[in-house]
Amino acid sequence: MAISRDNSSLLLLLTICIFFVSSEAASQKKSSHVNGRQSIVPFRRFGAEISTKLVNNNSFVLASKRTERRDPLNNFKDYTGGWNISNRHYWASVGFSAAPLFVIALVWFVIFGLILLCSACYYCCCRRPIHSYSRVAYAISIILLLLFTLASIVGCILLYNGQGKFHSSTSNTLDYVVGQANFTVENLRAFSGNLSAAKRINVTNLFVPGDLQGRIDEIVTRVNTSANDLDRRTADNSKNIRDVLDTVRLILIIVAAVMILLTFLGFVFSILGLQFLVYILVLIGWFLVAATFIMSGVFLLLHNVVGDTCVAMDEWVLHPSEHTALDDILPCVDVSTANDSLYRSREVTYNLADIVNNVINGVVNPSNPKIQFNQSGPLVPTLCNPLNKDLSNRTCASDEVTLSNASQVWKKYECSATSINGFEVCATVGRITPTIYDQMDAAVSVGYGLYHYGPFLVQLEDCTFVRETFSSIKQNNCPGLRKNTKWVYAGLTMVSAAVMLSTIFWVIYARERRHRVYGKQNDFRQGHALVLDK
Repeated sequence: MAISRDNSSLLLLLTICIFFVSSEAASQKKSSHVNGRQSIVPFRRFGAEISTKLVNNNSFVLASKRTERRDPLNNFKDYTGGWNISNRHYWASVGFSAAPLFVIALVWFVIFGLILLCSACYYCCCRRPIHSYSRVAYAISIILLLLFTLASIVGCILLYNGQGKFHSSTSNTLDYVVGQANFTVENLRAFSGNLSAAKRINVTNLFVPGDLQGRIDEIVTRVNTSANDLDRRTADNSKNIRDVLDTVRLILIIVAAVMILLTFLGFVFSILGLQFLVYILVLIGWFLVAATFIMSGVFLLLHNVVGDTCVAMDEWVLHPSEHTALDDILPCVDVSTANDSLYRSREVTYNLADIVNNVINGVVNPSNPKIQFNQSGPLVPTLCNPLNKDLSNRTCASDEVTLSNASQVWKKYECSATSINGFEVCATVGRITPTIYDQMDAAVSVGYGLYHYGPFLVQLEDCTFVRETFSSIKQNNCPGLRKNTKWVYAGLTMVSAAVMLSTIFWVIYARERRHRVYGKQNDFRQGHALVLDK
């Protein structure tokens, strides 16, 4: 059965959405209770058509306007394929949107590395005496060093808070997706359980036909296999994703802590004139700044993909009949499989209702006196079969009881029974013995469950369940994901820039401080020489 594959694909896609998803819209949910279990009722949204473009294969292009970016793989022409995470041109174009930060990282690493190399060579081989220093340059360097140190601290705080919110929003999204997958597993298992129970229904030795029992076995096997496979995939995928999320969180926390420590130590060592330690921190900062610029570029790319996916999800929800890039990643349930399961459930429901009515008409309200077991009182109302013989929907008659209230109504017709020669007969007023009532109640309970799981199967077939999930994520999770990815990449960028400038001014301030110390020593020597001359 294709249900497990499709819902595991949903889990995989939506967990990608933890890194590559976001949006905003309203979701509408209707639910009913089936034997104490919540069951989704078919849901479909319709909205105003969004202006779009069609590609050559008549596919609906998702997020076409938002994804128009330069594509470096196509001579930097505009990418027009829309949201499609299986298209390398999409990744190239969205990656190009973060190119400035990657370029800054490369330029910083190369140019500042060359400057450090040249400075080291000059210091070791071509060092010249220092003759004077500028008070203005010294004052400006220490002021800017202080400002950039404060900016770095603020950026680290921003990064730390942003990563916490990012982890929280992604975890909440994952929890929701896993909950939806588990809900699907529960419904599939409950559905197969009702089908299996139908085989065991025995109302006064009337059973479901043997050929239908064989078809039930086939469907139950396929549904259980699907449910077990989805359950396993859900557990494995959610564990792997949580590990990734925890790793990302740990890395960001370490980055924030290391950068704030580096900034603080660099400032203190510069003020104290510990040049050797300052130069060591400069080398460390050289690598870390390049790394954090790369990380900020990655999160900027992530932020853009999140926004793209949000828009794509929204358009996919609003265009249920269109073929899109999502169809190749997230195919809905195989139509023949879903129809087969739905048909069997309706077939069993019809047969169970027919069996119960045969018992009511032939045993409980018998016209043949030989069948009587001391029944008395008013006749028991028959059960409304919700389906015609061709399994189309049927309207109940006024004197029939429905699947939802039949057990309660029939309880009033139950008598107290006694056993005579091994047969149960009524000892008080009533028409249904406890044994027959239990059998009828079991048949009605199974039929009611199967009939009301039909809408759930329809949802899986036409992707309504998936669309509802996307709508909920779009409304409840996407805004937070988009905002928090922005805070993370903004914090990383701010930290990178502030530490980069701080590193530069560690070197500048160290030079100015050395000049200042030499100037004071020179002034002291000159003053001392004048005193000796006098």
